[in-house]
Amino acid sequence: MLTVKNLESGYGDLRVLKGLSLHVSPGEIVTLIGANGAGKTTLLHTICGLVAARAGEILFEKASLKALRPEAIVRRGCALVPEGRQLFAPMSVRDNLVLGACAQFKRGATWHDVECDLDYVYLMLPKLKERQGQLAGTLSGGEQQMLALGRALMSRPRLLMMDEPSTGLAPLVVKDILRAIAGLRESGSTVLLVEQNARAALGLADRGYVLETGQIVLEGTASDLLHNRDVQRAYLGREYHSIAE
Repeated sequence: MLTVKNLESGYGDLRVLKGLSLHVSPGEIVTLIGANGAGKTTLLHTICGLVAARAGEILFEKASLKALRPEAIVRRGCALVPEGRQLFAPMSVRDNLVLGACAQFKRGATWHDVECDLDYVYLMLPKLKERQGQLAGTLSGGEQQMLALGRALMSRPRLLMMDEPSTGLAPLVVKDILRAIAGLRESGSTVLLVEQNARAALGLADRGYVLETGQIVLEGTASDLLHNRDVQRAYLGREYHSIAE
């Protein structure tokens, strides 16, 4: 579904991605792990057109995304749940969700189509239905993350990219978020996940990539990475060792 070949991008004179290559197949959950500054967010932003690619290729269903603006990439079927959520705080939950359907209207969708998609999102994330009239800025952190996910789903993405969905959330809320991501797999969605909780991400994913300074240094099945000693030492910490051993 997604193929990235020898990708380079950055900010001004700063070169962040340095010939990075990866792929995501339909129906997979693929996770990216790495330290802060490794280039994970830059990669997602480059795929969805927020940062310009300087070299290499980004192919989505064999068509290049490099020359497209972000809104055109969303219409093609790639959506991003950004770090920090970036909701419209003075607007209701429902209105934030409807804004996520803008790409659908560009494709000729009707209000009936959008209402059907709202029903789907409410089924996947029932807390949003309970809060649909509430202002987004008054939601808890976990509810805001659910809303950011629901807004992305309203664009009917075939590839959903998620950037640090558990940041700043309590452990019980993180479990709810991870459960929602697992539910996306069951519905046939394809997910590219950046997550600071590497152990939880690898527990969900089919495959993973390890990024260091803008390059892929290791890749494999999620199980292989979970049991790789270098990955354990660098990203999983002592808690993982106590559970594994």
